[in-house]
Amino acid sequence: MKPDTQTKIDKQTIHRLPVSSRIGTTVTSIFGNLILFLFTITCTFPVVWLFYSALKTKNEFYANSVALPKSPNFNNFIMILTESQMSTWILNTIRNTVLSLICITMLGFIIGYFLSRFRFKGRYILYAFFLLGLVIPIHAIMIPMYVLFKNTGLLNQWYTLILPYVSFGLPVTIFLVDSYLQNIPREMEEAATIDGSSFTHTLFKIIFPMCLPVLVTAGIIQFFSSWNEFAFALILISKSSLMTVPVGLTLFKGAYATDYPSMMAAMFIAVLPAILIYFLFSKQIIKGMVTGAVKG
Repeated sequence: MKPDTQTKIDKQTIHRLPVSSRIGTTVTSIFGNLILFLFTITCTFPVVWLFYSALKTKNEFYANSVALPKSPNFNNFIMILTESQMSTWILNTIRNTVLSLICITMLGFIIGYFLSRFRFKGRYILYAFFLLGLVIPIHAIMIPMYVLFKNTGLLNQWYTLILPYVSFGLPVTIFLVDSYLQNIPREMEEAATIDGSSFTHTLFKIIFPMCLPVLVTAGIIQFFSSWNEFAFALILISKSSLMTVPVGLTLFKGAYATDYPSMMAAMFIAVLPAILIYFLFSKQIIKGMVTGAVKG
């Protein structure tokens, strides 16, 4: 049935209802739309407020933090990009996020596939070992991890943060891939083998594309987790040239005073890449999350 035809039928059905029922339906619809509108405002206003607050001077911000700027200027943005290490912190965060995403996606897919498809001795122990990453809080192992990294010389390296990001991102990906593969029949792989497909070809050319929705879901989780991660970046990195954005933002706060407009400018620059990525890939993100939720 076409959408226009369905809409006409729905309108005719509504008009056939009693007056009281039609009023109730209209009130419910208005109330529901109002709630969604208010929810949208609560989600978008903080970003808008962050932007126009960065256009104020200190005096304007302290006088009224909610009011619009009287004479907008971009001096705070210019100062953040030219006089601070914000660009370096952003590049560090992008590098850590991209490399950890690649490692988690590939390793999580391969390990999840083997745990789902093969039955071998110690499989359940290995599966339970990976799932421990879902139940152990990261704050409980921060001190042992710092000692381990210090004794092995892994502190303050460009790859330092990638190691814990991958370690704590793998359990979620393995769990999602293993659950997702339970819904893919083994006959597809058997048919590919009969047709002469090698194991590697079947794994990466047939199974991998079918697992893309759940891998997108895992990638979304890991992206925001790595981009906003603070604890590991704080204790494992002390060089300012290797800091990430969340830790770098804390440097804008002084002991006795805080330059809030400059901090707002830095925070807006920090969240801008995530906002752009969401708008550019919103359809793929929503599709991946829905499909992963249904299949998983």
